[in-house]
Amino acid sequence: MTDDGPLLEVSGIVKRFTGVLALDRVSVRLAPGEVHALVGENGAGKSTLIKVITGVHRPDEGEVRLAGLRAEFASPLEAQRAGIQAVHQEIGLVPSMSVGRNLLLGREPRRRFGLIDVRRMEREAARTLESYGIGVDVRRPLRSLGVGAQQMIALARAVSVDARVVVMDEPTSSLESREVETLFKVIGRLRAQGISVIYVSHRLDELYRICDGVTVLRDGRVVHQGPLAELDRLRLVSLMLGRPVSDVRAQGVTKFSGAHDTADEAPVVEASGLTRRHMLDDVSVAIRPGEVVGLGGLLGAGRTETAKAIAGALPLDGGRVTVAGVPLRRGSAAAIKAGVALLPEDRKAEGIIPTLSVRENIALAALPRLSRGGVVSDARIDRIVETFMKRLRIKASGPHQRVAELSGGNQQKVLIARWLATEPRILLLDEPTRGIDVGAKAEVQALIDELAEAGLGVLLISSDLEELVEGSDRVVVLKDGAVVGELTGSELTEEGVMTTIASHSRAEDDGG
Repeated sequence: MTDDGPLLEVSGIVKRFTGVLALDRVSVRLAPGEVHALVGENGAGKSTLIKVITGVHRPDEGEVRLAGLRAEFASPLEAQRAGIQAVHQEIGLVPSMSVGRNLLLGREPRRRFGLIDVRRMEREAARTLESYGIGVDVRRPLRSLGVGAQQMIALARAVSVDARVVVMDEPTSSLESREVETLFKVIGRLRAQGISVIYVSHRLDELYRICDGVTVLRDGRVVHQGPLAELDRLRLVSLMLGRPVSDVRAQGVTKFSGAHDTADEAPVVEASGLTRRHMLDDVSVAIRPGEVVGLGGLLGAGRTETAKAIAGALPLDGGRVTVAGVPLRRGSAAAIKAGVALLPEDRKAEGIIPTLSVRENIALAALPRLSRGGVVSDARIDRIVETFMKRLRIKASGPHQRVAELSGGNQQKVLIARWLATEPRILLLDEPTRGIDVGAKAEVQALIDELAEAGLGVLLISSDLEELVEGSDRVVVLKDGAVVGELTGSELTEEGVMTTIASHSRAEDDGG
């Protein structure tokens, strides 16, 4: 801590929601230029604390002080004007506007009569992005960029507006390794300028690489604070989970077993020659009962498109999908009826229905199976919902709580429960552990392993190479929408996946 005292001080914060104590006397102090890790399981109170700091919620008790002065924010805009900027996992920009307009939104340079000086705006935007190592055409619509590039634009906007404290919530969840390195350089610059950073991530490697201090939350309370370097990883995980170190070591929270013996089984799902212009080029993949097949490749390689094609959610120019040897008719309804379930990458946009309850979200896909003569039995729904809430350890006040009020990890479990309730033959998982903490991640990974052991076929997409390699029986590697390799046995390593991606080009694959 510097002689000038903390830049940001959160003292004794209490926050309640409809009888639930979300934060219980939480205090955090950040020195100028400090990068502070905020960690804990989903539901620990991280998101609520961030919302208090950034003006989304007002605390019931306690106070926030910025540079020694009490700060009472009535809105996020007031917090931003005070110098507290947030970069969220869900990108809060305007997709239809240009990159430059998004970067300078609300601060556009003006000419006479209040008109926007477009050329000057584009010059300033390009100069700002270049200083952060981001090379994009600022005239392009934001929606034309990949998710990772959009995330970097959001970061550049946040740190370019007189920021004093920057809150980064899972900032690398959509970034490639090159973009992650750029992010870390930006954080280094912020530190040098005396700007403090609150860094929320479930990726331990990142935390230990860039963070100075750490606050561990569990059930809305601070259970540890101090220098991160003085806390070994196993101890950090045990604090987050609230379990002894010996239990964490036995659980093996970063790995699950894989290695299912399915060689003699006929495929439960077989996709052949999947083709969609500019997306997929003759992609074929087969999944046997009890097998976890990974899809490897960089962002944009065609992994999500392959999963959507199998699930009937992506119209194809060519190719076919068979389930248990029977050709699948086009459309997601036919795929669901045949036993194909897709857990989408973006749970917010394509998965949960935030206005509905946990119960309604879980039962949604299974309603046709639960109905008799067009009448749905509430008792049958209640039994299924109760079963899956217990099995997946969904943390909620009850089945009638709105799913939007749950943590990210628990929302993910609700989605998995929804599809398990349909009794699927094949489960397509697109980034199932993205943006969830290490405890929930371990539970999801263990569940995947359990489902495979029970005979379910699983397609696993993950940008986390360790997760992909450790969790898969074999990995099909995609590049530019085409299959460039398949790894099994001793070849299935992180290095093997990266080498396969790097050593193949479309020209080579086409015989050029």
